[in-house]
Amino acid sequence: MSGELKILFITAASIGFFHTLFGPDHYLPFIVMGRARNWSLVKTSIITFLCGLGHVLSSVLLGAIGIALGMAVMKLEGLEAARGNLAAWALIGFGFAYFIWGIRQAIRNRPHKHMHIHDSFDMHVHDHAHTKEHAHVHTKEGKKSITPWILFTIFVLGPCEPLIPILMYPAAKNSMIGLIGVTLTFSAITIMTMLAIVVATSLGVKLIPMGKIERYTHALAGATICLSGLAIQFLGL
Repeated sequence: MSGELKILFITAASIGFFHTLFGPDHYLPFIVMGRARNWSLVKTSIITFLCGLGHVLSSVLLGAIGIALGMAVMKLEGLEAARGNLAAWALIGFGFAYFIWGIRQAIRNRPHKHMHIHDSFDMHVHDHAHTKEHAHVHTKEGKKSITPWILFTIFVLGPCEPLIPILMYPAAKNSMIGLIGVTLTFSAITIMTMLAIVVATSLGVKLIPMGKIERYTHALAGATICLSGLAIQFLGL
């Protein structure tokens, strides 16, 4: 292995880790949605893995096509920028829509009082709320949520900006084996970092007592996703 290729492998691992760590859109949507929708840790991890896989594979495929056709890297960077812009707005739109839905659910599930009169004419009043479990009774059996598919679509649209110009093109000039190795290294580190952050944070979040704000978890999840999209679009995170 040449010295240049070794540097590319180290760079691929470093960029994969830090690009993911400093990009909250890579993990916040899964953490907040897992908490709001009460997904198990296994389900949250599987959804995170599949979205991460779609995220890196879309850029890998685009980069491979560009290299095979001899396209200039500037053209591919333009395509990646357009995809990134589309993904950011999709994240903003989905987060805002989910926030509005979450507010509506919170209003519907607000605690209220029920009065009961027994045969002995004893009367008592107790607080009551239509919890998530109660609401589930009224849903159609077997009905599947489309939320994971929405997240997957957004992540497929989202590019791995540094992959093509910084890693794939330089590695392709070295060798095909180098190109494959560098691409796999970046992809594996990116997905592993996503999973590590999501799993560790989800375990911590589950221990936090929500109390009276429990019914606002959907709204908080939507707001968090929307803010993540805004941070990408306007702060370049």
